[in-house]
Amino acid sequence: MSQTMSRIAPLDPPYPPEIDEQFNRIMRGAPPLMLFRVMAGYKRAWDKFRAGSLLDPGPLSLREREIVIDRTCALNTCEYEWGVHVAIFAGAAGLTDEQVRATAHGEATSACWSTAEQALIAAVDALHHRATLDDVEFAALAAHYDDAQILEIMMLCGVYRTVSYLANGLRLPLEEKAARFPAN
Repeated sequence: MSQTMSRIAPLDPPYPPEIDEQFNRIMRGAPPLMLFRVMAGYKRAWDKFRAGSLLDPGPLSLREREIVIDRTCALNTCEYEWGVHVAIFAGAAGLTDEQVRATAHGEATSACWSTAEQALIAAVDALHHRATLDDVEFAALAAHYDDAQILEIMMLCGVYRTVSYLANGLRLPLEEKAARFPAN
């Protein structure tokens, strides 16, 4: 069943000047996402969300970052955020249609991934399912990523699990131009 509104009402324009400036900085002039409009209605929640959201590029490549985010959102069945990221970043990140599909339905060992990307996806899966990495998983990750990148991977997984909780718990309607989960 399609939903047209969030469980918590989003801000409607015109936005307060400070919020409008923040939306423009984050969205680069595009209309703000429903998630941002809901969060911005509550100052404490919006401030905390922006402070911990890792919206800056960080030590990972765009491709690595998007693999982590897409896989995390898919594991959390968060079509809202997965779809936004696929629509906006998959092309720029160089993800093929097969790889985009694999973020939702593939295994870490899928042949469409490089060895480093397989270790990355295995780490995301382990963090999702067990909230930890065993010694073998950590060593596989450390063979390709430095300490700052490993910390970024773990933080991205946590932040986008939280984003998934928000989008799913609020039952945010899917953004019009966002991608949809591929069929199994």
